[in-house]
Amino acid sequence: MTAHKSRKGDDRAKPRPGKRYPGVRGKIVDWAEHIFEEGMLYVRVRFTDKTELCWVLDTAHVIVEADLSDWKTGSEKRLRAFVRGESDWEGKE
Repeated sequence: MTAHKSRKGDDRAKPRPGKRYPGVRGKIVDWAEHIFEEGMLYVRVRFTDKTELCWVLDTAHVIVEADLSDWKTGSEKRLRAFVRGESDWEGKE
């Protein structure tokens, strides 16, 4: 009899279930594509019943934090925080 090896070293996080799309389960995929247009990414999945699921993806840049630090002593000492959570998302629709 062969000993079963445990998978203790496999600490990879399993992805959490994401958003589900009612009405898509069981459909047969005819084709899928992605295309970049007008600065956005479109991901389209066409089904054999002539329906389509489409994601329109846009991006934003976010400055999580911008600060000034002093490293003279060998350890970081924050002198000033300039920006927190600034984004270019305002005004996008």
